[in-house]
Amino acid sequence: MAVETPDNSFIHRFSALTEASPKRGRDVVLRVLDVSLAAFFLLVSLPLTASIALVLLATSGRPLFYRGERVGRTGRIFHMLKFRTLRRGAEERLGPYLGEELVRRTEAETTRLGGWLRATQLDEIPQLWNVVVGDMSLVGPRPIRPRFFEELAAELPAYWQRLVVRPGLTGFAQVRRGYETSMAEKLAHDLEWIADRSVRLYLRTLATTARRVLRQFARGLIGG
Repeated sequence: MAVETPDNSFIHRFSALTEASPKRGRDVVLRVLDVSLAAFFLLVSLPLTASIALVLLATSGRPLFYRGERVGRTGRIFHMLKFRTLRRGAEERLGPYLGEELVRRTEAETTRLGGWLRATQLDEIPQLWNVVVGDMSLVGPRPIRPRFFEELAAELPAYWQRLVVRPGLTGFAQVRRGYETSMAEKLAHDLEWIADRSVRLYLRTLATTARRVLRQFARGLIGG
């Protein structure tokens, strides 16, 4: 698999910018909420997670998880986890694409079980582990692959500010706008979250996401 990790100058440049950003006391509260809620949901979903893993192993074999390189807080690269929903080798074939073209090509690479997992959003359960270990938050800008982050940071001068906070399992931009929204507009909503990042907005974003996930889960079950 091709390595997307950017060079040290990339990491150093954005780390210096984000480390210079003022810290907030409320970030500690948000981190406590992240760990508490993510650990709780991991525990509650354990029987479902184990069942999915067994069915995935029986129908698609290994690996069980997709491990995609993403840019995290301060520019650190981490591996975002999902249950594997695509055919083997799909990540390499999809690597050069983004946006609507990526969505179209991903559909062609999706397995039958993977399609159901994506439709119900159960494929994202492993990201709760990313939250527990500190790679991600429950709420924040959606994580992006390193090669695209460099391109967007060159096109949108304020894009680096997303690195002030941890990327999120859900985000303010996601609950306000759809996938087809331009990166510039998504950035505006991400920056609004970064400027506020209050407990109230955090909980409101989670509540909105929970309602959407439950509706999509129900539709996915019916469709399946």
